[in-house]
Amino acid sequence: MTPMTGPVHLVGVGGMHMSAIALLLRARGVEVSGSDLRPSNLTEKVAAAGATVVYGHAAANVPASTVLVVTTAAAQDDNPELAEARRRGLPILLRAEMVARLMEGKRVVAVAGAHGKTTTSSLIAHILVQAGRQPMYLLGGESPDLGGHAAWGEGDICVVEADEYKRAFHEYTPEVAVITNVEPDHLDYYGTPEAYQEAFLEFGRRVRQGGLLLACADDPGARYVSDVLGDLPIRHETYGAEGVRFWLADDVRMSAAGADYTLLRGGARLGAVHASIPGIHFVRNSLAAAAVALHFDVPFETVRDAIASFRGARRRFEQVGEAGGVLVMDDYAHHPTEVRATIAAARAAFPGQRLIAVYQPHTYSRIAYLWDDWLTCWEGLDALIVLETYAAREAPLPGRSAADLAAAVVAPAASYAKDFDDAAHQAAAMARPGDVVFTVGAGDVVEVGPRLLEALE
Repeated sequence: MTPMTGPVHLVGVGGMHMSAIALLLRARGVEVSGSDLRPSNLTEKVAAAGATVVYGHAAANVPASTVLVVTTAAAQDDNPELAEARRRGLPILLRAEMVARLMEGKRVVAVAGAHGKTTTSSLIAHILVQAGRQPMYLLGGESPDLGGHAAWGEGDICVVEADEYKRAFHEYTPEVAVITNVEPDHLDYYGTPEAYQEAFLEFGRRVRQGGLLLACADDPGARYVSDVLGDLPIRHETYGAEGVRFWLADDVRMSAAGADYTLLRGGARLGAVHASIPGIHFVRNSLAAAAVALHFDVPFETVRDAIASFRGARRRFEQVGEAGGVLVMDDYAHHPTEVRATIAAARAAFPGQRLIAVYQPHTYSRIAYLWDDWLTCWEGLDALIVLETYAAREAPLPGRSAADLAAAVVAPAASYAKDFDDAAHQAAAMARPGDVVFTVGAGDVVEVGPRLLEALE
């Protein structure tokens, strides 16, 4: 069976990669059905592409003509649609297994890491598009530059965001593997930091013989993976903005307009680069993207121009709007390291302005195993509002609620908000002209921004 036959039913079709699969199948004329818990802009996009989308999970959702079921890793074994598929003897593929099928025959670039995957993979795809290489891509966020998060592309390269949750990235055998950083996350699944790190080592071992492992040596975890795998019959290259790196961002200068640096390859100067997004983390991401593009013989001038024109991924340091002299921004940061990077970038982009954040914790377990870091990562803000937790797939943990977190944060002053409207009203009451308010988190905190703008007006 080839992946281009159908009809195909997708369990959890509203997920970023699941919706990408649906859109790619529809682009090839394959009949698609799918289910999810609730409507979203992604389910609407999938429906607009001609798929049948239903809400809620039930055995009856799986059409009689279905020949293949694809499921999100977040679905439980007792999901009624999966039970129905097993009863009917239908093949069931995990999301990453299906992605691997769709990418067959392509030169795969897989971007992995605890943070920075979406921005880096989006920028690689953007550069390749600008170079006329017509890449296939499956991204973990929507790209304003590309007009979406998935496309077939007629070229020979595929860029995929390689997600580590439930070891999804072990389904891929990339020609180029990028590791942006390795910092313990998803410990609800992995259990220990060591198991998490081992998953990245296994990902590195999956690079094709003669391929390239590109690791950010500014990050101790990514550097460790590269060092341990040094004997593999692949090319090892490091990148970063400090120390001796094969790909080096030298003489980095930050400003409200972004960052400027000189790109060095193996100590040789390639030229000046302007990154339009502020923050040292974006400098590193742009360096990785440049290295990948140059590996595929894209001219430096094309790389430079594409980085300068890149507008970022949706929900990454994204402007939502302005009202009453208050600027509202949104960011997907859902780990203390990402929060620190976002605050540092905000301080560079908005010097001298008051910064307020509305943060929505993402899963109870992530609050719990990173508790001490969550208490200290907000320094640099002037005020913090902690919204009720986005539970995703979990039950509450005692003493680790959003209200507990708000009470425990020392700097800045923090308050708790029970819902979107409460958060919007609190932020509107705090904010004055000239302030910048960020909504922060991986859940549906993005709903707060429009309500806040309405309250400010």
